[in-house]
Amino acid sequence: MHGAQPDNPTAPLRTSLVRAGLALVVIACGLSLRWHGFPLGLPAFVVKYGGSLLWATMVFLLVGVFVPRLSRMQIAAIAAAVAIVVEFSRLVHMPWLDAFRLTTAGALLLGRIFSLWNLVAYAAGIAFGIWIDRLAETRSLVHSAS
Repeated sequence: MHGAQPDNPTAPLRTSLVRAGLALVVIACGLSLRWHGFPLGLPAFVVKYGGSLLWATMVFLLVGVFVPRLSRMQIAAIAAAVAIVVEFSRLVHMPWLDAFRLTTAGALLLGRIFSLWNLVAYAAGIAFGIWIDRLAETRSLVHSAS
């Protein structure tokens, strides 16, 4: 949504609100997948890596909420850095951190087990975030032109 309306001071606010809305939808999808994926009979691969993909999409969108004037590629770079730091933080073990990881919030936010495959899922999630962000911008431009 970068550059959608450069002369309009409300454009960054609108961009942030749209991204926040998208992030809420992605969070709901991610939680639904994690909580209902297995009962619905979805394969473990889909539940595990689908959740990781959606987590990275959420990170991309939330970074975009807080820094709406950055380009998508800059937002993606920050989101990728966050994802990499979070994944490698799983190799760090301190009692308080391990205790937090055992909570639902800790498992959802930080995860529990290091996996290089998560980095692949995160890259796909960030790419998905870029795609839905562009789609939302296109729809926003079409609706504002009408």
